[in-house]
Amino acid sequence: MTLIKSISGIRGTIGGKPGTNLTPIDAVKFAAAYGIWLKEYSKKEKLTVVIGRDARLSGEMIQNIVVSTLIGLGIDVIDLNLSTTPTVEIAVPMEKADGGIILTASHNPKQWNALKLLNEKGEFLDAAQGAKILEIAEAEDFNFSEVDDLGTITRNDAYIDIHIDEVLNLPLVDKEVIKAAKFKVVVDGVNSTGGIAIPQLLKELGVEVVKLYCEPTGHFPHNPEPLKEHLGDISTLVVKEKADFGIVVDPDVDRLAFISNDGEMFGEEYTLVACADYVLGKTKGNTVSNLSSSRALRDITEKHGGTYEAAAVGEVNVVTKMKANNAIIGGEGNGGIIYPESHYGRDSLVGTALFLMLMAERGGTVKELRDSYPSYFMSKKKIELTPELDVDALLVAMEDKYKDEQVTNIDGVKIDFPENWVHLRKSNTEPIIRIYTEAKSQAEADGLADRIISEIKEVAGI
Repeated sequence: MTLIKSISGIRGTIGGKPGTNLTPIDAVKFAAAYGIWLKEYSKKEKLTVVIGRDARLSGEMIQNIVVSTLIGLGIDVIDLNLSTTPTVEIAVPMEKADGGIILTASHNPKQWNALKLLNEKGEFLDAAQGAKILEIAEAEDFNFSEVDDLGTITRNDAYIDIHIDEVLNLPLVDKEVIKAAKFKVVVDGVNSTGGIAIPQLLKELGVEVVKLYCEPTGHFPHNPEPLKEHLGDISTLVVKEKADFGIVVDPDVDRLAFISNDGEMFGEEYTLVACADYVLGKTKGNTVSNLSSSRALRDITEKHGGTYEAAAVGEVNVVTKMKANNAIIGGEGNGGIIYPESHYGRDSLVGTALFLMLMAERGGTVKELRDSYPSYFMSKKKIELTPELDVDALLVAMEDKYKDEQVTNIDGVKIDFPENWVHLRKSNTEPIIRIYTEAKSQAEADGLADRIISEIKEVAGI
């Protein structure tokens, strides 16, 4: 059982003892800490916070606890109930709210849940703000409201519809162009809220939808991280249905992956590449992704005459660099699309619409589209952490070992070789070291990852 407290929020497994797992007591502490921080940050007497959740089994329990805690602080709550991460993000500024909380553990299995915290722009908090909330939670410095000053609840179940309307109104999305292409698409919603939002968006765009695991029961039918080894069912169904492609999202719908018409993975890394290819073809500009993302985005950006920059891993870091560089599209190689014309958050609904526009205008099959992009292959592996491992010392040792190569240490250690790269970093959401590699063949990428893992174990003496 695990509880991870970080500047990104609090994430943990349900049950067990307070302080070591995500228990009701921990949920109260961190919701209260956020509420206290928000009062200090906003300098307002009366606050409003938007709350939404994915469909995981613990969601309703955690939702009730968090909502009641905020009300106890005198904060009004707009409760979206079942929603998506990007839907909550757009709802915060639309409601002129002071902040937002998304109750989701994203791609983690059903045992997990989390509180993701937003500011008044519907964007994730920065490191300093997150650190302050951790301080307040640790000190338990709470002052709850008296009975006449309690907050109120307003329920609003319309925001997925509103979100879809916002996507349909984007200048680069033409409903009639997509409708004319007569696409047939299989959707795997992993029995969470993507099973509501994505099919509804597709129907609005005139796409024939074949649903797979689209009931928001919270019983995930497979590991919810949208990786190849978890997606055999949709790969088979795309071929069986003779569909144009498949769409896979994670439980909170901020990660987007495609299955090509031949049943093969389009590649999570290439979700952003394809969407950027479409946007850059219409609007000149720059792009940003994180250090663990494919070089293919750099190649496509330069092909369109733009400039590519890499940020530290984490949505808030990517957004900060996108704003600094006036990037017109960006995101993360895990299938996260950030399109500022909509909002500064990873959004699978926006990504789906942009991809459909690209396919409708370019024609051909999804496999042919994938084959047209620079061919890179990625390996994503990990080493489980134990308490005695000094991770920082390990990373310093690896940086020193490869000091003659191009090394970046703004987020873990990234080593760029002429034909490939490796990125080593401690996860913010799981007790692991992530080892990402990319090369011109899968065998080379896997081989590089295995070599680096062996070197790390040798240094660590394990």
